[in-house]
Amino acid sequence: MTETQHVLEGLSSKPRIKPADEGDKRPVSVSARLGWLQFHNSGKFRVLQVSDIQAGAKVSRDTIALIGASLDTVRPDLVIFTGNQIAGYDPAFSDTFTKRSWSVQEQDEEALARTRQKVHDAIAQFLAPLIEREVPFAVTFGNHDFQCGLTNAQLNELYRSFPGCLNPPSPGTGEASDASATQDQPAAVLPKQTVIPFAPGTFALPVLGMEGSSQVLTLALLDSGSYAHGGGFASPDHKALEFLQTVPHRTGSKAMLFQHMPVPQYYDLLKPVKSTAAYAMQGYRTHADQYYVLDEAKTQLGGYMGEGISCPDASEEFDMLHGGLVGISAGHDHRNGFVGNLDDTLLIATPTCGFDTYGPAPDHRATRLIEFDIRHPYEPRTQLLTFGELVGKPSSKKAYTYAINAKPPQDGEGDDLLRKPSLWSRLLGLFGKRERHD
Repeated sequence: MTETQHVLEGLSSKPRIKPADEGDKRPVSVSARLGWLQFHNSGKFRVLQVSDIQAGAKVSRDTIALIGASLDTVRPDLVIFTGNQIAGYDPAFSDTFTKRSWSVQEQDEEALARTRQKVHDAIAQFLAPLIEREVPFAVTFGNHDFQCGLTNAQLNELYRSFPGCLNPPSPGTGEASDASATQDQPAAVLPKQTVIPFAPGTFALPVLGMEGSSQVLTLALLDSGSYAHGGGFASPDHKALEFLQTVPHRTGSKAMLFQHMPVPQYYDLLKPVKSTAAYAMQGYRTHADQYYVLDEAKTQLGGYMGEGISCPDASEEFDMLHGGLVGISAGHDHRNGFVGNLDDTLLIATPTCGFDTYGPAPDHRATRLIEFDIRHPYEPRTQLLTFGELVGKPSSKKAYTYAINAKPPQDGEGDDLLRKPSLWSRLLGLFGKRERHD
């Protein structure tokens, strides 16, 4: 029997993804077992970023499969959703659709109630893998979530109705929301976790060291804004940035920041080229007269760019915050997946994991693992977890792509942070070798 036949036999007889501790009924999240976010005895702490699900009332089963497989593969301490979970423009929400946040008109209460239920049911679909495995999560918002007709504060309360949500209460709900607030929801997965609140989608989560006392890292989320008057995207609220400036002083540690929209400095990781250059992508708005490729001197091996960086024309965010940040991890640009370093600050682009929206080829829709090490907590490693690697072949053909001149995604972004290659990746590797030799 050939090596390829051995692998094929394994694929037919074993699941591609196998939980690390078979028969262990405890939460998949080690932090959930402890009651707060904390580095493990192994010295590691893991975050799974999920970006741009962008679904209507029904979430693709391939999206849900990718989330579930990612959880079983890496056992994250926490999942962070970085906006545009909901495609607010979807026909399911047409009765309450709101194009821009400043143009909200009085809505019919019955229509809003129907939208609220549809959004709740959509959230329940993509949170099901987390709830089943008792993995805590935190949520921020993008430029499409509110378009369903619900404000970010209303969406925030919907997420808080599910076990495991670490988002603090929205102002005006009557619940306490101060700097020492802890989770007090029924059946909370992290009942002892400290949450530093500011506004819906903007807050901070301290992470404790291995001994469970000192704070060695902070995870921060930012509502990065939506649209600007006159066109393009707005920069984040200045008061929210002022709040984030205080977080390192309050926790005694640098913060890893998660948000939906990239900052304009992502363009500093790119190299201007001629429009005829291989894999050149046109910039966005103020950069529209220039074409770019990734600058290999500033970005990690294996990253890819399938569209220009969509960001505010100008923003004070990076200048205000970068000294207190480990890095920024953003979504929004569905076809971009790369990691770079600017002024000792990581700038990370995470592609869509959703199969109800545009993006890279279906097998490269991905979640992102960010792994911190207690020995150097401000130097995390990261890896994209692709659908093709973890799950295999999509169940539907709904996912679509565009910008076919984009550089094809590579095999990975550097170090493999998973325990071992899946059977599927081994099989792909064997076929790749055959093609190269043929």
